[in-house]
Amino acid sequence: MAAERRGGNGGGFLDNAAISSDVIRGYVDVMILRVLLDGDSYGYEISKRITEISKNLYSMKETTLYSAFSRLEKLGYLRPYPGSYSGGRERTYYNLTEAGRQSYLQKCTEWALTQDLISKFILKDEEVENGSD
Repeated sequence: MAAERRGGNGGGFLDNAAISSDVIRGYVDVMILRVLLDGDSYGYEISKRITEISKNLYSMKETTLYSAFSRLEKLGYLRPYPGSYSGGRERTYYNLTEAGRQSYLQKCTEWALTQDLISKFILKDEEVENGSD
């Protein structure tokens, strides 16, 4: 059953997986920066790519996406510029800056260290049932 669930995580999980909203919140910027590594894009396309890259496991809410754009712009990680028109409205495109690229790389290193640390505390089912000693 692939019912979409939404929570306070700024998006929705498109299957029955459960990831803490705190974990996702910390990596929203990484998802956006990752998409922009492939080239300039605009909101709807970035959101669509996040869903595609996650293999339909996650979709980002529009409000989360646009507040992240604002935050990333203030940090100097992306640069907005006017693009093509769609339905009479001009699209805003986003370009990844060098500072944004460096932030992405730093977050990837942080993620690897986080995975390494947390994996030391994750027991297999049988270890939990039998005790960790």
